[in-house]
Amino acid sequence: MTQHNYWLDLFTGVTWQEFRMAGAQVSGFRASRWNLMQKIKPGDYFLCYLTGVSRFIGILEVVGKPYKDNSPIWQDEDFPCRLNVKVVAELTPETAIPVIELRDQLSFFQNLTSPHAWTGHFRSSPATFDKADREIITKAVLEARDNPTSRPVDERRLKYRPRAVKAKIGSVTVPERDEETESKKPREHTEIQWNLLKLGSDMGFDLWVARNDRNKAWDGKKFSDFPSLKLNFLFNLMMQQIGLSSL
Repeated sequence: MTQHNYWLDLFTGVTWQEFRMAGAQVSGFRASRWNLMQKIKPGDYFLCYLTGVSRFIGILEVVGKPYKDNSPIWQDEDFPCRLNVKVVAELTPETAIPVIELRDQLSFFQNLTSPHAWTGHFRSSPATFDKADREIITKAVLEARDNPTSRPVDERRLKYRPRAVKAKIGSVTVPERDEETESKKPREHTEIQWNLLKLGSDMGFDLWVARNDRNKAWDGKKFSDFPSLKLNFLFNLMMQQIGLSSL
């Protein structure tokens, strides 16, 4: 008997609406995901998740093989790696399931290294779910379809359009600061700084942080350990030694 996989499919409130307006028959991904998409087969399912508001909003069944197409569906990006799908269950942003309501049941909320570490599970799609998690999410979405409960939704987050920048690894979505980020505890802010430096280093960029942050460390890893940051740091020390102001 063929076993069908369940995959994460990320949407913003905007791209979900665009998907629906186009007929809700095609889901798309960035060009860098093409090789991974070869593992997705007809009969697999997408568990659809709204970023920004962090809610599961639907289930799609894959009904065809991956193909490439640049026909306009989404305004901000092409998402040229595509699959034909059909809707199994669809909620509204108000009745969608906040992932936080399932935190006691889902595996990626367990043994967190920081309170927000679970968000790493929702950074890119498609990505697979393990059997227990997919059953929990599927059950919750189907129950919400049959017995919807309306919850307030932040319209600003729902309408947010993250900017994508071109990088060596393909398009990368860069989140902007928001009220949630501003309210994080200092240790969490340091973790975010370190992760951004790691991303920049992996992408081959030169790195720079404010002078009073350069001696920071997260989880035993020093900011100054990044080679491209160390060059800037040593340059500033040299400038100080000869009496010139540093950056």
